Amino acid sequence: MEDRSPESVPLVAGPADVSSEEALPEPPAPRLNQTRTGIKPKALPEAEADLADPSLYFNRELSHLQFNMRVLEQALDESHPLLNRLMFLLIFSSNLDEFFEIRVAGLKHRVALGDDSTGIDGRSPQSVLGEISQIAHEQIERQYRILNEALLPALEERGLRFRRRSDWTEAQCAWVRDYFDEEIMPVISPIGLDPSHPFPRLVNKSLNFIVQLEGKDAFGREGGLAILPAPRSLPRVIALPAELCEEGFNEAVFLSSMIHAHAEELFPGMRVRGCYQFRLTRNADMTVDPEEVSDLASALRGELLARRYGSGVRLEVVDTCPDELADFLLREFALSEQDLYRVNGPVNLTRMMALLGDLDRPELFYRPFSPGLPKNFKKEGSLFDAIAAGDILLHHPFQAFSPVEELLAEAARDPSVLAIKQTLYRTGADSPIVTSLVEAARGGKEVTVVIELRARFDEADNLALASRLQEAGAIVIYGVMAYKTHAKMMHIVRREKGRLRYYVHLGTGNYHSKTARLYTDYSLLTADEALCEDVHQVFQQLSGMGRARHIETLLHAPFTLHEGMVAMIDREAEHARRGRRAHLIIKCNSLTEPKLIQALYRASRAGVECDLIIRGMCCLRPGIPGVSENIRVRSIIGRFLEHTRVFYFQNHGKAEVWASSADFMSRNMFHRVETCFPLRDRKLAARVRKDLETYLVDNCQSWRLQPDGSYVKQTPGDAAPISAQETLLYAYAAKA
Repeated sequence: MEDRSPESVPLVAGPADVSSEEALPEPPAPRLNQTRTGIKPKALPEAEADLADPSLYFNRELSHLQFNMRVLEQALDESHPLLNRLMFLLIFSSNLDEFFEIRVAGLKHRVALGDDSTGIDGRSPQSVLGEISQIAHEQIERQYRILNEALLPALEERGLRFRRRSDWTEAQCAWVRDYFDEEIMPVISPIGLDPSHPFPRLVNKSLNFIVQLEGKDAFGREGGLAILPAPRSLPRVIALPAELCEEGFNEAVFLSSMIHAHAEELFPGMRVRGCYQFRLTRNADMTVDPEEVSDLASALRGELLARRYGSGVRLEVVDTCPDELADFLLREFALSEQDLYRVNGPVNLTRMMALLGDLDRPELFYRPFSPGLPKNFKKEGSLFDAIAAGDILLHHPFQAFSPVEELLAEAARDPSVLAIKQTLYRTGADSPIVTSLVEAARGGKEVTVVIELRARFDEADNLALASRLQEAGAIVIYGVMAYKTHAKMMHIVRREKGRLRYYVHLGTGNYHSKTARLYTDYSLLTADEALCEDVHQVFQQLSGMGRARHIETLLHAPFTLHEGMVAMIDREAEHARRGRRAHLIIKCNSLTEPKLIQALYRASRAGVECDLIIRGMCCLRPGIPGVSENIRVRSIIGRFLEHTRVFYFQNHGKAEVWASSADFMSRNMFHRVETCFPLRDRKLAARVRKDLETYLVDNCQSWRLQPDGSYVKQTPGDAAPISAQETLLYAYAAKA
């Protein structure tokens, strides 16, 4: 602080010397009549809140955990078939694995770097990690309680039993011994721990055992500790032969129980004092520096190998594991007590999903359905003719994804088709889409495919797809180095009557036939000249170089999408300020981008009715007086994964409906190539609005976000129960 002599200090403070906040007296409160007598004053306007105030935002990681808790709740919902309830419990495990691999790993990395910066919510990485640990411990304990006390007994009542070691019959013990000798013993590799055998590098999320030994081995070494990595090639749950099962039961045993029962055979002449399951979750985030990479494909191949051995972020151990062994493992993996999770059951529940695919118990799963087709869709004749006659909108999974695949297959065979351009993000190893692209390339058509190699956990599949397409003669582009290509676009050039005509597919979901039966998404098939030309320009921009292209009708990230969304929200707010009825509906997977949240706050203040259907993360805080009292946030969790990104703006009677590949997140708006397309056909736009309104009346699978960040499940009460997903299924499917 600067020293000042007494002579330099003014005797009287002038206006320039005084802070208006600190030195000026507060103006007296107006003395207004509040009695029932006489005239009533108008209500004083509330001081506007600072929209950047951290108290107006939820932390994204904690919001993400809230979503996973809603998924876990489905395991208790008896409206779901029993095996689907088990599936939800396993999905919770899978989701949590990824949460620790990516989100927790990222926070730990920031702490290690000394990065204490805060996000829009004002929370430091350290404080968020502490709360994550508390919530995750509670929810994982709850997960195993649901498994052991609710699901396993219910499954047993329906003739499905998981046999514990203590319950094996004599015949089952003999069969397990034979299985161990023939299938496990030849491939398992016990690792003793001593100065010449240091602690091994264990693969991410692999099942392992720590074994306490007594006695001397063949080399005279005293017993101590050993590690048993379970063979990754073997299933984690093994069905027992029918003749060994109790009558009326399908029975299975865990691989971990088999290894535990015969661990001593792996250490002949020694006694096993204890054998305990554990699993390490590692940092699986991949970092490829655009500035230092000359060949993205080669760089990713190297990163894929490194991912298996990233730094530890979570240690799971069976709850019977002694403290000294758990502490030993924590030290080995450089983890703290808050990273330790004790579980009452198998540590690798996610691997149980494989069993569900093998069970022939259709009565314990959702009833299968046949996806429908639009009324104007003709099975006979060319798909090009059908699309030329008018836009076709498909709502998956209620309506089939097959028209998209069939359009590409027809294009691959059609001699009039000259060129095909396609984006691929997640598509599946045996995709009909890729088969058609290969056929088209081999047939001499100009095929250009933009493959996003960095689609998380699909990198290896996408590298293989790229090689397959290149071998067929297709031009393969890996997008733009600093931006993931997440847009879902197909562009077909066809010669018709002596001129070139474009056909386009735009979607909100991936070109993946399997997920198209599980995720809700929209597909637009169109020959609209303006839309088709815009898609052509976006592809040109991706494959070539130069300044941003002029795009007429589409919004696209990272250029115009964010600005366009903010502008449409602000437009709705302006309608409200002019006394007009104003309404918007936003449906997407996540809402975390600050400027979009602030635009929604401004809209709420202006009087816009804002209905938000946000499946997962939501950083916006609804129901705050003077800020967000006109905002309602719902999350729909049900049979299908809600994945559509669609936006409705009332716009003073000139309603607009947009669909997009992008969520309301910073990464989508500024760090990815995304598209957002208008539904220019009024009938299709009206149909989507009705779909959205159906979600707004759901009182069975809808959760309302509260001002404190919790979610409350909506119940019918005295009203008739309504499930949006079931309603859409019966509305659009051919056979529900």
